[in-house]
Amino acid sequence: MWLLNGIYSILLGALSPVILWRAFRHGRYRRGWPEKFFGNLPTSTSGVPAVWFHAVSVGEVIQLQKVVEQFRKATGDRFRIVVTTSTDTGYDLAISRFPDCCVTWFPLDFSWAASRALQRINPVLVVLFELELWPNFLITCRRRAIPTALINARISDRSYSGYRKIHWLVEPLFRGFALAAAQTQEYADRLRSLGVSPDRCRMTGSVKFDGVNCDRDNPTTQKLRALFGISPGDQVLIAGSTQDPEEQMALNAWRELQKTHPHLKLILVPRHRERFDEVAAAVTGTGLPLLRRSRSSDSQFMRSDSSHEQVPDVILLDTIGELSACWGMADIAFVGGSFGARGGQNMLEPAAYGAAVLFGPNTWNFRDIVSQLLSAGAAIQLKVPADFQSQVGRLLNDTEFRQRLGQAARSVVMSQQGAIDNTVRLLLTLLPKP
Repeated sequence: MWLLNGIYSILLGALSPVILWRAFRHGRYRRGWPEKFFGNLPTSTSGVPAVWFHAVSVGEVIQLQKVVEQFRKATGDRFRIVVTTSTDTGYDLAISRFPDCCVTWFPLDFSWAASRALQRINPVLVVLFELELWPNFLITCRRRAIPTALINARISDRSYSGYRKIHWLVEPLFRGFALAAAQTQEYADRLRSLGVSPDRCRMTGSVKFDGVNCDRDNPTTQKLRALFGISPGDQVLIAGSTQDPEEQMALNAWRELQKTHPHLKLILVPRHRERFDEVAAAVTGTGLPLLRRSRSSDSQFMRSDSSHEQVPDVILLDTIGELSACWGMADIAFVGGSFGARGGQNMLEPAAYGAAVLFGPNTWNFRDIVSQLLSAGAAIQLKVPADFQSQVGRLLNDTEFRQRLGQAARSVVMSQQGAIDNTVRLLLTLLPKP
């Protein structure tokens, strides 16, 4: 543990200029240092035992919400729920998504921070989402006899290859999990080969398929539709969870396609909030009017059928937590992070709404989902950015093909649901008896 402390200290020192710059330039990493560095998480005097759930960032927080809701239905008020996250955006979203829970920061993996955090929370169970392997934290849990569960677990080709090379080092950590609930059988087999006990490793399916909204008429989507001035005759292209240069790719294609499709709206949703201003400048720099969600009130731009108020055709969704509902307006949905080194983003939400889904070639983080969508003829994978305009144009011109693609995507999502029930059922077996 102290060897790891030394390594972490060296890494923190080396990265400190970057951290300070981002804190100054983008406002990141400014909050939660007492909790992160010293483990000063909030305590409770209620005497109610705690169950600790951890989700790293926004995507995991959204998926974890349904798990926690189902867990609370099954356990009533027997347990105090603590939710931790590691990023600013994840923390802000968790505050809104878990109003009745204790929301705080996950400690850095220094031995003193992990020990103090666990002492203050004193959980009867720790639940980690996807693959969170923090050695000092897991060692401290084991020493304090706190069972740890890994849910919605996945392990990419790259991670698996890396862990295999240091199998002797990580095997005790994997062996310590009281439960590993894997998304697929392949991931379950990998976890067993790395040390998870076979009787503690289960294939439950992916939580991503559960809890996604399939109703385009839900209130949040309808509110955004009215706010953005989307009328029944409009066609909507959304480029969501994007990174540079995907926004420019979408903007260039939209400008060409709108010449023949004048009712085509474009909604841009960058993955990171520090790029919101940059993307806005790229749009307005071309002379196009832009509607920014963050600068419009819910009453602004609301219009009736008789209103002649014009809303810009290019919209920037520069808020956190609204993309899920925004996908419900999409006729065509491009899921970003797939033309760079990020490995793609979650494409299930637009698929569940029945949008025609497109993404680039780099989607290794969602390999299984991509495979299911493509094998069902439920998505289009672009090879190069130049394919974007031609494929979007094809979808706009061929309504039957676009609708068939969307219906197939929705069917894939609906057929894979049930992971939350399976996961919660297994978590209940790890709890102390009433």
